[in-house]
Amino acid sequence: MLIGTVLVVNVLAVIFVPPFPPGGQAGDACAFPVCYINGNLEFPAPHVVLDLAPGDAAGANALLTFHPSISSSLLTLWIVSAVLLVLAVLVARRRDAIPGRVQNAAEFIYEALGGFAVSLGGPGARKYVPIFAAFFLLILFSNWSGLIPIVGKVEFLRAPTSDVNTTIGLALVSFSLFHIEGLRALGLRGYLGKFFPLGEFRGGLSAGLIAMFVGLVELMLEFVKPLTLSMRLFGNIYGGEVALGVMTSLTLAFMVPVALLGLELMLNFIQALIFSVLTLMFILAAIEGHAGEHPAAARHAPAGAGHEPLAAAH
Repeated sequence: MLIGTVLVVNVLAVIFVPPFPPGGQAGDACAFPVCYINGNLEFPAPHVVLDLAPGDAAGANALLTFHPSISSSLLTLWIVSAVLLVLAVLVARRRDAIPGRVQNAAEFIYEALGGFAVSLGGPGARKYVPIFAAFFLLILFSNWSGLIPIVGKVEFLRAPTSDVNTTIGLALVSFSLFHIEGLRALGLRGYLGKFFPLGEFRGGLSAGLIAMFVGLVELMLEFVKPLTLSMRLFGNIYGGEVALGVMTSLTLAFMVPVALLGLELMLNFIQALIFSVLTLMFILAAIEGHAGEHPAAARHAPAGAGHEPLAAAH
């Protein structure tokens, strides 16, 4: 039924709203295949739905913008967020003793995500399951929104994660989370000690210099993390949309490459999972002290645990 619906929608689209040259109007002559491809592609810079600073045109159409405006990707992100929040509120308000189908589905999804997170990060990951699940669901539905026929075909709707501004924003939230959690777990001195291990100089000058070199490398890698998180997600989602747009154009828009659409569904799922898993792993790495030193774990250790090296190391 889903495949049939997609095919029917695209047949109607090519009949009533055929592709037209970029910058032109509906009904303009469009030569196949170049014009069809250009008419189906979204360029990296998002469309501005509402310009909040119309007098400042600098950077308004750049790939990475700091222009105060509401873009098509931001508007779509708000719609996706609102849908997820409404569903979450409706499910949470009706927690019956004998759950219905909707409650069963919601509980199954959350428990599956929680079990997967704990299987990767151990018992310490259970505390961060809500963060993991929130990132995964938001990014997954943001990715999948780009596969809805109307999204991308009208100027004011666009898959949020196909815009590098959105993925950088998500990566900065993730970056802030794991550093905040690291500071909370280890304290300022303990957390900075991971990158500036001055105490290693007690073992000699060479040991101290090697430890400082390794710490500085780790510090530089911390600032690479948001870049890799954002560019991986943006590149895969935008690249997938380009490939899907080109294949759809080459098949005259109504013979939709259904296999490629199914592949995009799977790849979008994997990219959402990768982002959320990396965020979880980065948080767990940030709260773990060097050489088994973990003040947060030590405070909760049972009496006598200090005499058991294996328990202390765990």
